[in-house]
Amino acid sequence: MRKIIVGAGLVLLCTTAGRAQRSMDCCARTSGPSATESFARLAGDPVFRMYHTDPLPFTFRSLAAEPVQFSTPDGGTSTALVWKSKTGSHAWLLVFHEWWGLNDYVKKQSEQLWNDLGINVLALDLYDGKVAATRDSAVKYVQAASTARGIAIVRGALSYVGKDARVFTIGWCFGGGWSLQASLLAGAQADGCVMYYGMPEKDLNRLKDLHADVLGIFANRDQGITPTVVDQFAADMKTSGKNLEVHRYDAVHAFANPSNPNYDAQATGDAYTYTLAFLKAHL
Repeated sequence: MRKIIVGAGLVLLCTTAGRAQRSMDCCARTSGPSATESFARLAGDPVFRMYHTDPLPFTFRSLAAEPVQFSTPDGGTSTALVWKSKTGSHAWLLVFHEWWGLNDYVKKQSEQLWNDLGINVLALDLYDGKVAATRDSAVKYVQAASTARGIAIVRGALSYVGKDARVFTIGWCFGGGWSLQASLLAGAQADGCVMYYGMPEKDLNRLKDLHADVLGIFANRDQGITPTVVDQFAADMKTSGKNLEVHRYDAVHAFANPSNPNYDAQATGDAYTYTLAFLKAHL
């Protein structure tokens, strides 16, 4: 495992409009597809797709979570699961699922984070109720998930937690990229972002508007979010004057998911230690 820390600095997030018919947010992008669009294209790569083994059966039922529904600025609604803080904390952790959807693994992990951190946890559903059991269906859901709808769900969630909330984000795979995008959208409310093997933001103009520090967990044998991609992200964060802490593992993509046949318990435990330490330090 190798650790990298780069950059420092704070600025405010630019405002975004987020019309439903748009495939990208309104913040200027220098060139190329957005980070979320890049991941959707990556999902179409046969090599990357085949690298995702269908998840093993996994069941979890929470007695602590409550289903909630909130309005989204595109005129719709979104559902989520919420674990309320027992201490009245104003801190909220927004959880973003893998490309499988809001399945039982993500629900279990959300509850574990709630227990370990003692803050409010909100697990979002970027697929509007769909959950994939096979990689073929996961590819379809990823490619059908528009950036505009994702932005609307995040904005609806930010309205739900309120303007006084301190916002933290975490996500894996597809959700790792959305964790970073949500921290960008949260502006000055964003206090910390954790992304597990997610697609980084490549637009320096957007990164300069990032308020939160970032913890990145990556796999050296990842065939999609490759070490080269991670190196470029570290360089871009440094150029943008932002704080990034990176931990790399000799593992494959999605190594932290226990429903994955390629689950790496040792790397997962180590990464989770860094995750808790990072979030607690920012709390």
